[in-house]
Amino acid sequence: MLLNNVTLYATFVKMAGIYIHIPYCRQACIYCNFHFSTQVKNKPALVDALLLELVQRKVYLGSDRIETIYFGGGTPSLLSTEELDKILNHIYQNFNIEDDLEVTLEANPDDLTPAKLQALKNSGINRLSIGIQSFSSKEIQYLNRIHTVDQALDSIKQAQDLGLTNISIDLIYGIPHQNDDVWVENLNRIITLSIPHFSAYSLTVEPKTQLAHLIKNKIISPIDDAQTASHFQLLMDWAENNKFDHYEISNFAKEGKISRHNSSYWLGKKYLGIGPAAHSYNTNTRQWNIASNTKYIKALNENLPYYEIESLNTNENYNEFLLLGLRTKWGVDLDVLNLKFGATYLEKFCTEIKPYQAKGLIKIEDNKIKLSQSGKLLADAIMSDLFIV
Repeated sequence: MLLNNVTLYATFVKMAGIYIHIPYCRQACIYCNFHFSTQVKNKPALVDALLLELVQRKVYLGSDRIETIYFGGGTPSLLSTEELDKILNHIYQNFNIEDDLEVTLEANPDDLTPAKLQALKNSGINRLSIGIQSFSSKEIQYLNRIHTVDQALDSIKQAQDLGLTNISIDLIYGIPHQNDDVWVENLNRIITLSIPHFSAYSLTVEPKTQLAHLIKNKIISPIDDAQTASHFQLLMDWAENNKFDHYEISNFAKEGKISRHNSSYWLGKKYLGIGPAAHSYNTNTRQWNIASNTKYIKALNENLPYYEIESLNTNENYNEFLLLGLRTKWGVDLDVLNLKFGATYLEKFCTEIKPYQAKGLIKIEDNKIKLSQSGKLLADAIMSDLFIV
């Protein structure tokens, strides 16, 4: 068992991913705290800066081969075909690319016309992540989404008609006044639309968002934690009944449709983040870019610093290893933990999980430590308690 796990670990760390942050949106959703701008006039200059960063940062991943490319945001579907092709061609020219490359683009339904979808397919996009959030008009309006339910449905159908069937959608639960029936109706759409992957996130109040402002000023109701927990339990039960693999706290897939890019994060692989506010990780350091479009463009053009770097110590790497492992179906592999951190850390971990195991919140399968379904409801608290601070 140890030899197999060590061999697997040595193999997958030689693969890496590239994340491209496109920091533009047509309008702000009330819950979003990601870095973006609604002003797109400097988009051509930003694309040129992305190309410069790709060349400057290619040594970060060493000789590792690129198996995934992910356009996130923001709203990457705001890129023109020419801009998208320019970025992809630059990656192909500067990195070692796997033949079986997964290329994902996040998109809003209102951007996905048949012509746009055909252009994306021609550019090499083979996976779409569509920001649906809800199939309820009332909830879409509450979240300040720009698209309609009809646009959401049309975007999925049109993509499938063109052969772009590797689709993921995002959904949000825990929305105030969202009853159980509406939440289950949202989930059932996944089946009727033949969607092979989805991500489901609880509505969270982040600082400096419109949602935080509205709740603070008592304009809208606060988040109901009991309702959120109930909807998460409904979600897990629904996924199990409909044969979706709950492979990460917020992610669900039919067989063979797991997101390879996002899985690389959770499996501790290297990734290079390009663009304003993008993060990078190469097992030894973590880097994050400046969260300003204007300053980012200026820094790249004038050869000025545009990122901060942090070297990770053993305790930080250990915490990261636990966080990523416990979020997934693969769990924390005790053989790999011992390989990476040694017997002292292994003993500490095995001792500290015993109370959670006794409560049925943690289970052991094939020498891997995993959260049970009830443990997933308390995932953040459990992981926090196990961290070294």
